[in-house]
Amino acid sequence: MSRTEPNDLVERGRRVLALEAEAIRRVAERLGPAFAAAVHLLAGAPGRLIVSGVGKSGLIARKIAATLTSTGTPASFLHPVDSLHGDLGIVGRRDVAILLSKSGASDELFGLVSQLKRLGVPIIAITGAPDSALARQSDVVLDASVTEEACAETLAPTSSTTAALALGDALAVTLLEMKGFHREDFAALHPGGALGRNLLLRVADVMLTRDLPTLAPDRPMRECVVLLAEKRGTAAVVDRAGGLVGVVTAGDLTRLMEKTDRFLDIPVGNVMTQTPKSTTPEELAGAAVALMEKHGIMALPVLDGGRKLVGMVHLHDLMKAGAA
Repeated sequence: MSRTEPNDLVERGRRVLALEAEAIRRVAERLGPAFAAAVHLLAGAPGRLIVSGVGKSGLIARKIAATLTSTGTPASFLHPVDSLHGDLGIVGRRDVAILLSKSGASDELFGLVSQLKRLGVPIIAITGAPDSALARQSDVVLDASVTEEACAETLAPTSSTTAALALGDALAVTLLEMKGFHREDFAALHPGGALGRNLLLRVADVMLTRDLPTLAPDRPMRECVVLLAEKRGTAAVVDRAGGLVGVVTAGDLTRLMEKTDRFLDIPVGNVMTQTPKSTTPEELAGAAVALMEKHGIMALPVLDGGRKLVGMVHLHDLMKAGAA
């Protein structure tokens, strides 16, 4: 009877994770020119990427296709059996195929291989058998072999599927970096998810536009003190046309009080920061957060194209909205 004590179960779990981590480490050590060739082949494909596999390899192939698509490289999963019953129509001569197989000898896969060769579609194989029949029919071979499955008696593919999945992720991430794919691009492809919504969040969605804390440069600091207390520690200094000329913060007030007791009648223009950091309504909220964190400030004036003050955005509101 197998042991079921908590410590024993934890150790078994750790063994599985260690074996799979070791499998990925060995794949990484073997990575070489073939990987670079695969990336260039995928990056230069004028058509679509076709990803296929059978059984557990097919499940990994589906995930790789989804990862590629969500990171700016359009890809479709094609079941090798269905491909011989009409679905081959999605494959074009300008496409590139990624085929996954642990053994490299899956009979169900070779009907598709034959059709891809007929169409002249380049094949990238991710296989645990780099000398297999599939490897010999492929243009590029990525070695995903493992020395040991994490499953006892190798009843189920574990380390091997993890290694293949990691190789697919490596291809996808390398491609997105090569193409200059950014957070904004990712968000545009994921508008319905929380991540997409947060990445697409703009300053305009969060900024305050009413009852803004503003003062003219000639107003005394006694008026500014009231605004700083009531309006979260930042006041904008504007000219008669509403253009921003400076900012006074609670920190500025503290430093002024340390210098003199007679600060209430000092003009705001003598205290303000004359070249404050600012943002625009169209700026990504995440970029505004990064600017605030970089310079250690809690709020930003929001300016239109003519540098007229149209709002204020606070770090707390941005974080509450999920921008950080």
